[in-house]
Amino acid sequence: MRLFSRRHALTSAASLIGLSTLPGCADRGLRNLDLDADVRSLPVIRARTDRIDRITVCLRPFRAAGPRLGVEQVGHKTVVHNYGHGGSGWSLSWGSAKLAVERALPVSSQKIGVIGCGAIGLTTAIVAQQAGAQVTIYAEALPPFVRSARASGSWTPSSRIAQKDAMTPEFATRWETMARYSFSCYQNFQGLPGNPIEWDTFYGMKSRDPAPSHADPIGFAKLDDRIQDIEPQGNLIKIDDTRLPYSEVHKKPNLIFNVTSYSDYLLRQFLERGGKIKTMTLHHPSELTALPEPVFINCTGYGARALWNDDSIVPVRGQIAWLIPQPEALCSMSFGNVYVVSRRDGIVVQWMGDDMGFGYNRTDETPDLTEAHRSVSVINGLYTSMGYTV
Repeated sequence: MRLFSRRHALTSAASLIGLSTLPGCADRGLRNLDLDADVRSLPVIRARTDRIDRITVCLRPFRAAGPRLGVEQVGHKTVVHNYGHGGSGWSLSWGSAKLAVERALPVSSQKIGVIGCGAIGLTTAIVAQQAGAQVTIYAEALPPFVRSARASGSWTPSSRIAQKDAMTPEFATRWETMARYSFSCYQNFQGLPGNPIEWDTFYGMKSRDPAPSHADPIGFAKLDDRIQDIEPQGNLIKIDDTRLPYSEVHKKPNLIFNVTSYSDYLLRQFLERGGKIKTMTLHHPSELTALPEPVFINCTGYGARALWNDDSIVPVRGQIAWLIPQPEALCSMSFGNVYVVSRRDGIVVQWMGDDMGFGYNRTDETPDLTEAHRSVSVINGLYTSMGYTV
């Protein structure tokens, strides 16, 4: 895992982008602006660069045709693939695991090996246990040192899941099945200690001075309309006050994952059910023939590109500047090109890009300090325009 240390992140934003942050504590009262009550309820995020405690980069495993869920033989072993979920790994994990385990059980309902211990691997291992199998996870890293630990943590079941022109009608139907099943599973995690899954309020603010529009060069599939009936739609609030930098706010409930506590919960559940974990690095699929399980479920995510020599996986780079947590200000928002999720385990501030490529086919995992400060300063400016000092 690559990340930027706090001391590096403390460099002044002014020296990088000519925009300084404001000192002091959050001012709880709006000074002169009389806003609609729905907008006034926006929690104050202390978006200051000196509150950045790390910067992480993740390469999402995008496949134009959608996640790979096929079956193949490696010597005398059967391998069920379950990887390539783009930015939807956490969101689709339960539904995808269910499909993968159903393919593995006819080979062996007694012993199943799972390769990988990220969002998909852990969930798949538990689903296999629920089906009665003894499960061993083989992985080179455990949470929090896995790629999925660097996710933004929102319910985004169609984020970079497929390319519109490459997916089939059958895939769209399968995606809907996975999304609906996963969503139903997440309702059972609410209220657990540590709040691994919870609802916050999302504020989608449309800028009065939007960035230049770009055509989507990738053609990412848009599938969310298929599950509108299970998701709260919220309200669209028009903002007439031209002193504010946004013209409307979409306010709605938003399902989020507190990834730290959620990963810990899943890991404990797996171990308490008798699961075993063996730390190892696989360099070639043929190495599976030396392991005892007759069937394996391959949940290696972006790692499958090298392990399975799968060039259909295209990296989509994503970077997060993490602000220290504010338990009193749990919410999520978008403004301009910035997306924020204030979670209990840290505040995600993510620059979405100056074009619609969203980091497509970028393999650089080195944190970009300028980008991190730029994104935090955009949110700082948003609150400043509302009369807050953060």
